[in-house]
This record gives sequence, structure tokens and C-alpha cells, in this order.
Amino acid sequence: MMRMVPISLEDGVRVLGVEVKLPKTTLLAVATDKGYIMCGALDVALLNERLGDRGIIAGRAVGVRTLEELMDAPLESVTVAAEALGIAPGMKGADAVRLMI
Repeated sequence: MMRMVPISLEDGVRVLGVEVKLPKTTLLAVATDKGYIMCGALDVALLNERLGDRGIIAGRAVGVRTLEELMDAPLESVTVAAEALGIAPGMKGADAVRLMI
């Protein structure tokens, strides 16, 4: 089952939350027009090494089970393109999403 949820930030800006229920796991992502944050299923090394020419702006949080937890969790890793925007490991998901707007 897939669920798409509008998420409102404090300043009234809305972003898109996506939840995909799969056997024994749930994929979570929050996306803007520029980039996204995602659960531990995201392979940041792949985005940096094999798809680096695309300049994908993304961050990964581990151990999250809901979209709310994803927005609140510290990012474990981020892409090079995300770092160029000022997004860094340890930053809360919501703060990273704000920089992607």
C-alpha cells in the first residue's frame, strides 16, 4: 500500500510525504522540488558515486518508522549536492527539508 501525505512546515510551506508499505518494511520519503530525505533504504554512496553527475540532493535517516520520525530524526548521511546546500549529517530532517525549498 502507498500513501501520499502533504506535510506542513511551521511557515505554512507544504512538502510531500510518501509512505510505501512493503513486506517486513516501510519505505519513507519527504520530497520537495529540489530534493528529498528518506529512510535507511536510501543508498547515499550510490547517489554520490554512480549517479554523482546528476547532483541529487538527498539525505538519509536510519531507524525511523513514520514520516513524523523521519522529519524529527538526525540525518545519518547526505549527498555531496546536499552538503553544497548546507545540509549536513546530524541535521534534523525537517531542517534539511527547509533548505531544499
